[in-house]
Amino acid sequence: MAIQLDRQNGRFYLRTKNTMYVLGLAEGKHLVHLYYGKHRRDLDFSAPTRAPHFCPYFADRTTKSYLPNTADAEFPFFGSGDFRACALRLRNLTTGGDATLFLYRSAKKRKGRVELPGLPYAEEDEKTETLELTMEDPATGCQLLLYYTIFPESDVISRYFVLKNKSKDPMRIEKCMSLALDIPRDGLDMISFQGEYGFERVYQRAPLIHGGQRIFSRRGASSHDYNPFFMLAAPKTTEERGEAYGFNLVFSGSFLDEVEVCGIKTTRVLVGLGEECFSYLLEPGEEFCSPEAIMTYTTHGIGQISRNMHRFVRSHILPPDKFPRRPVVLNSWEAFWFKIDEGLMVDFAKEAKACGMDMLVMDDGWFGARINDHAGLGDWYENRDKFANGLKSFVERVKAEGVKFGIWIEPEMVNPDSDLFRAHPDWILKTPGYEPLQARHQLVLDMANPEVIDYLKESFAKVFDGVDIDYFKWDMNRHMTQVYSPALPPKRQGEAAYRYMLGVYRLFAWFNEHFPNAMIENCSGGGGRYDLGMMKYSTQIWTSDETMPDKRVFIQCGSTFGYPTSTMSCHVAKLDLCRDPRWLNFDFRVALNGPLGYEMNILQASEDMKEAMTKQIEEYRRYEPLILKGDFYRLLNPFTDEGRYAFYFVNEENSQILLTYLQNRGDPKQRPVKLKISRADPNARYTDTLSGVTYEGADLRRGIELDSDAEDFCATTFHFCKV
Repeated sequence: MAIQLDRQNGRFYLRTKNTMYVLGLAEGKHLVHLYYGKHRRDLDFSAPTRAPHFCPYFADRTTKSYLPNTADAEFPFFGSGDFRACALRLRNLTTGGDATLFLYRSAKKRKGRVELPGLPYAEEDEKTETLELTMEDPATGCQLLLYYTIFPESDVISRYFVLKNKSKDPMRIEKCMSLALDIPRDGLDMISFQGEYGFERVYQRAPLIHGGQRIFSRRGASSHDYNPFFMLAAPKTTEERGEAYGFNLVFSGSFLDEVEVCGIKTTRVLVGLGEECFSYLLEPGEEFCSPEAIMTYTTHGIGQISRNMHRFVRSHILPPDKFPRRPVVLNSWEAFWFKIDEGLMVDFAKEAKACGMDMLVMDDGWFGARINDHAGLGDWYENRDKFANGLKSFVERVKAEGVKFGIWIEPEMVNPDSDLFRAHPDWILKTPGYEPLQARHQLVLDMANPEVIDYLKESFAKVFDGVDIDYFKWDMNRHMTQVYSPALPPKRQGEAAYRYMLGVYRLFAWFNEHFPNAMIENCSGGGGRYDLGMMKYSTQIWTSDETMPDKRVFIQCGSTFGYPTSTMSCHVAKLDLCRDPRWLNFDFRVALNGPLGYEMNILQASEDMKEAMTKQIEEYRRYEPLILKGDFYRLLNPFTDEGRYAFYFVNEENSQILLTYLQNRGDPKQRPVKLKISRADPNARYTDTLSGVTYEGADLRRGIELDSDAEDFCATTFHFCKV
């Protein structure tokens, strides 16, 4: 039983495979957090109330058994005696007041889950259960529904709320956090992932200090700068040992992750939309649903947090694969930039097939007046100077060469030099009285405007219907500024960025419904929207625009902490560098961290290079099930281990293990490196299919020893199969 309601004692128990979460009622009406951790039977809920000076209390509580500023709150509100960071701030627009106090009214559990209207959310399975708690603010009559959905096999609990305005007054949500967790201790480390364009998801670990620490995006996208996934861990927690928590948000726009350590040594965690880039008006009778946030816990190290997240994303977030195996793609961007045409692309497809690749992806430059990035965005029709007989005829020629076909789109943007903008200058995000800011010669379409969504649907249906497209690469190459939607009234402008994302999700859903046989790869200048919201609609994500493998070592490692490798599009690139066999091998071994692709002009590749790439693809296909579905273990972290990265994949039966060691920089001392494979069966023998050498499983668990290489760009792979 995943959820247990102990109504007599006012407690609610949520259980996953390895964890337990308990919340309860103080004085029968205040919702408090009691426990989150491993399964235990010896829990004591009779801890004395902490009562420091200047702590507010309610006048009718002679025992002062509930003090808002010291209680471990389950969902803290603004202005009602808790001076710490809040999860919800709600303003009554008639009175102007913003003090909120929701009290418990009822609880029920249900099999499965409740859908979130218009938002991405985790899909249920046969073991999923949901707890629904109903709260009410006695002053306004507003109703708050708190949802806890349990995914037992992944050790994940999801959280979100629905707020219903049942008062006679208009209300405005001024802060919205989907998840709140009070951890009754301090002294934890925070592990987060910052970065910039071309160097995303940089691992950083630092002790929490007393006060507030925030990870956020104000860009209208989850961003290259900060990823919404983060962990908290005990100071001595390692990859495979120690206590850790993981948190994330199923959303792709601006967000806030907030952690506050207070004077009573409690660590408060909040995950949601925040307050800077979000507000929402609720007229009487209206309701609002927050995005879904998720949390997980383990006593088996940060590596287990990663595996919990990987299992959850693969099982409950990602769409079903559209093909029996992921296509190995050849993308045209780094080969030709905008200079593409039908003849060149057909030749490209022919060479792709000869090298064993499965799909040609035609990137930017195929539509409208698109000869550079100055014009054409928004005009979604084929450029007849480049494709004289139209897109359908061209795609048929490509497919006649024996490969699938994919195409690049950027639906959310428009160039000022475009037919669309000239016809509808009011269809962009722009603040009245200000000159619209451009980036990459682009403006942002107002995706909060239903007319814009309808136009895009009509445009893409007109150009793509009847064309046998297997793959869309959906890009987004600038972030939001002057976020004002001309389609919304002034009193609702605080909702513009949020409604923008709802429009984006509607269009993604339409693509998946209208083109059911085509997979989507998401991109935002590379990894600028590497988040669970995008993963709900897209099979994989272009990990970064940085394709240098020595940089990718860091980017890909950082990505694995919160996301499965099956989401991480990994390409062999840089034709000139890959002419060096050592570099080509290194580039490929780095790309073995996720679904394989290529990004180079293979028309100019030597026959030796083409033969080497053919063999690479054959080798990748042998490992593909492990890379896409196996359990993932990091052994060396390049951020902390001098640029060295080692990891392995293992199947459920522990019968196949794929181990990769990568070394960016040469080590003149050639110091030994020991790599321990804890999942090897100690009673079995394994043969490395690449070298033919046989190892005892017990020896693999103790660690195989390599000598670090004296030269740069060293890469070694082992594929152990149980004998």
